[in-house]
Amino acid sequence: MVHQMDAQITAARTTTKGGTRMELNADQAVRINTYRLLATLLAAAPSEDVLTLLQQIDAPADNGDSGMAVSWQSLRLAGERATVEDVSDEYFDLFIGLGRGELVPYGSWYTTGFLMDRPLSVLRQDLTALGFERQEDIREPEDHAAALCETMSLIIDSDEIPFETQRKFFNDHIGTWIGRFFVDLQGAKAARFYRSVGQFGQQFIEIENQYLAMLT
Repeated sequence: MVHQMDAQITAARTTTKGGTRMELNADQAVRINTYRLLATLLAAAPSEDVLTLLQQIDAPADNGDSGMAVSWQSLRLAGERATVEDVSDEYFDLFIGLGRGELVPYGSWYTTGFLMDRPLSVLRQDLTALGFERQEDIREPEDHAAALCETMSLIIDSDEIPFETQRKFFNDHIGTWIGRFFVDLQGAKAARFYRSVGQFGQQFIEIENQYLAMLT
């Protein structure tokens, strides 16, 4: 799929110590690139280049999961129909708004109902332990959905972070809430292009939950 996306992220990889890495096979590459794609789409309104890219990326092998295939085709079609201006307005209404957007894409909000709450403190401790550090020019808290998707891609792609740590990070900071966020995104009043992003994200997270639970 995609190898590098120009996403705004709140975590940057640094040197970590200890642990072993699973060999990066085709499944891992698809997971990395899907997380990066979601991070890009959630971090900011997509540019013309990103919309064009959506139309050009080949879907991964379906492996019998028709839901993922349908959601991917829906996302590609949404990319063909969207304009930069319309998607920019949509992103503003969904995530920024006048005071607040229709949705609040933060882990703390979804798990406790408050921003900057205890889950964010725990996340920051875990990021530090993994060797990630906050970028000075990023103002968004680290539990933003885009930041967590990008961080997950970096963890999977790391040479030194073991698989069990990868699974624990997902279960502790992503799996508990982001599926509900993607469902809410599909039902948001302002969502048009982003309805397909929500569908794609929901299908991917369902598969990710199954994948991580299977490899015990």
